[in-house]
Amino acid sequence: MRVTPQPDRETALARLAAFLPHAGEDYERWRNHDFGPGGGNRVSGLSPWLRHRLIGEDEVVDAVLRHHGLAAAEKFIQEVCWRTYWKGFLERRPVHWREYRDHLATGRARFCRGRDSRAALEAATTGRTGIDCFDAWARELCETGYLHNHARMWFASIWVFTLELPWALGADFFLRHLLDGDPASNTLSWRWVAGLHTPGKTYLARPRNIRKYSNDRFTPGPELASEAPAPEGIERPPLGPVPAPVELTPGPGDALLITEEDLTPERLFPAVQWPLAVALQTTDWRSDAPVSDQVRGFANAALADALQRTHAEQRLGPVREGDGVGDSPIVEACTHAGIRRLITPYVPNGPTADGLEPLRARLQAADIELVGVPRYWDLDHWPAATHGFFRFWKAARPLIEARQAAAAE
Repeated sequence: MRVTPQPDRETALARLAAFLPHAGEDYERWRNHDFGPGGGNRVSGLSPWLRHRLIGEDEVVDAVLRHHGLAAAEKFIQEVCWRTYWKGFLERRPVHWREYRDHLATGRARFCRGRDSRAALEAATTGRTGIDCFDAWARELCETGYLHNHARMWFASIWVFTLELPWALGADFFLRHLLDGDPASNTLSWRWVAGLHTPGKTYLARPRNIRKYSNDRFTPGPELASEAPAPEGIERPPLGPVPAPVELTPGPGDALLITEEDLTPERLFPAVQWPLAVALQTTDWRSDAPVSDQVRGFANAALADALQRTHAEQRLGPVREGDGVGDSPIVEACTHAGIRRLITPYVPNGPTADGLEPLRARLQAADIELVGVPRYWDLDHWPAATHGFFRFWKAARPLIEARQAAAAE
């Protein structure tokens, strides 16, 4: 069984250092092969730390550039940039997050009404469909909090086109169980498989592909759907703005808010001594269904690690906020410390951003401003997240080349 990784920055940096020699040709050759849990997959395994920004995309890319250069490690650097692309795409089109939550509520209501549909959903989420590969992946996900990216694609395709279950329920299942469950990457990847991201294109899990890249661990046959029809009438909604740069110098009336969306605030605000730092636990906001204990525990310990690394006179948390009813431990702590501005690394679209709105209103009522500060990596890359990934990469590649040139000077 895969051991849950340590949710701290020190482990993230050690994991990156251990993987660096393999980020070039080795990664490109073996990245699509899923040898199973404990099977020695050739991927980095950095995703739980990257998702929470215990390590930054810029840090990973810069380290790989120093070790290999862009030409030798382009496939791996592209994979890191997929996360940036998904985050930027959802930031430019927040309607997709709202649509997902609406589809989730509709799908859950519909599947709770019928005995057969409830049984089909339970069989899929507990690994009892009779499709060997799918059932193994469902169990692996629940037991380990992880699936290889290729297995995620196969799983989602079988969920949608073979089992004919609502894509949003599958996305919710992943988001509640993946240690690296990310609102943008997860939601938009499921939409892509189902044919909702790129008009006219879906992803079909083919038996031959599964056999090859699972290294014959699984040999599915005609039980899998043989076609994946694309839905009609899919159009991209209009683009929204990206966040603007925020230039500020924290002062004695400012406190720091840490969320699971960015757990290296010291990289954004170096050498700041905060009068108050608060870590906010938001993991349960991911779904109205239970989030796995592994996911909640990883995020909680990672928040505690970030809080411990923060230079602050007073630390609070990790704490939870309610739905806007009753007392707020964060507002109470800020008021007691004389805080007028609560500063946080920018929170992109998703459940944490949704849940911060009641807190923002409570803070405003106490005459305290909540300010999100975006990172320059996001500000540089998100504007190009408008269509498909490879159009995005055409804009991202020169930025990566510039980083490589600057490091060489």
